[in-house]
Amino acid sequence: MRAAAQHRYGPPSVLESSEVGIPLPGRGDALVRVGAASVHPGDTFVMTGEPYVVRLVFGLRRPRHGIPGRDLAGVVAAVGKDVTTLRPGDEVFGWSTTGTLAEYACVPAGNLVSVPANLSAAEAAAVPTSAMTALQALREIARVRPGQTVLITGASGGVGSFAVQIAKAFGAEVTGVCSTRHVGMVRSLGADHVVDYTRTDFTRTEKRYDVILDNVEAKPLAAVRRALAPTGTLIPNSGRGGRWLGPLGRIVEARLLSGFTRQRLKPFTSFGKRQDLLTLADLLATGQVTPVIDRTYPLDEAADALRYVAAGHTRGKVVITV
Repeated sequence: MRAAAQHRYGPPSVLESSEVGIPLPGRGDALVRVGAASVHPGDTFVMTGEPYVVRLVFGLRRPRHGIPGRDLAGVVAAVGKDVTTLRPGDEVFGWSTTGTLAEYACVPAGNLVSVPANLSAAEAAAVPTSAMTALQALREIARVRPGQTVLITGASGGVGSFAVQIAKAFGAEVTGVCSTRHVGMVRSLGADHVVDYTRTDFTRTEKRYDVILDNVEAKPLAAVRRALAPTGTLIPNSGRGGRWLGPLGRIVEARLLSGFTRQRLKPFTSFGKRQDLLTLADLLATGQVTPVIDRTYPLDEAADALRYVAAGHTRGKVVITV
C-alpha cells in the first residue's frame, strides 16, 4: 500500500511517499481502507520531534511508527476476531494513535463510529481530534450553559471553528476572534459577534466573558484574564513555549496562577472518547455542526499539507484524500 512514511524527525521533507505492507488488525482492531485523513498542529510535533517532550511517547531518537496521522474516515476492510460492533463494508470515522496517512490503517474498533449520512469522507475525517477538543473544553471543563458569554480565539482554525458551533448549540452567546479575511466565515458559523484582532484588542475592551477558550497564544495570560469575568473560566488551549516543553510551559503557568484567583484557569489535555464522537455525530447529522475544510491534498502531497499546517493561519481543517 502507499503511505506517507518518515524514518527520522525533521521538517516536512522527511515524509516520503512509500510502498509498505498492509497492516494486520489485532484482536480488537478494524482494518480501515482510508478515504481521507485530516492533519493538525499536533501531527507537526510528532513529525519534527519538537517539543522534545513528545519523543517520550513517540520515540527518543526516531519515530517508533513510521507513518504519521491520527484522524481518518473510510470503509472497514476487515476486523479482528474479538470485534462484534463492526463488519467489512461499514463506513466509519474516528481516531488512532498514528498511522492514518496511508491507504490502510489499523484502528481500535472502539475508536470508530458510523459516518453520518450527510457527510463526505473528507468532512468526517476533519472531525475527531479537533471537534472532540472543542467539545470537551466547552462541555466538561467550562460547563457552558445557555445564556453564558463565550469568547473563542482562533475562531477560524480547526478547534475554533468547531468550538463556535458547539458553543452555539449549547445556547451560549458566542464571540469569535479572528483576522479580517475570516470575519465572514466565523459569522457564518453562527458567532453572535466577531472581533477582528487586527483592529481591536479584545483584552482592552470593557466586555467580560464567562468563558474564554484561548486557542492562540497571541496575548499573555495576564492580558487574557482582563477580559474574563471575576469568576469566569479561562481554558488555555495553546502555547508555543520552547524546544523542550512547548505548550507545557503555558499550562504550568495557568495551573500556578489558578491558586491565587477566583477566576478558573483550566488548561486540559483532550483524550479521544467514543461517547464524545457519538455526540458529535449527532450534532453533525442534525446540521448543528458542519466541518470547515480549508484545503485538501492527495496522499502523495502529505508533506505539503503538513508544511501548510505548520505555517499557521489555516481556515478550518486540512484534509488528505487517499
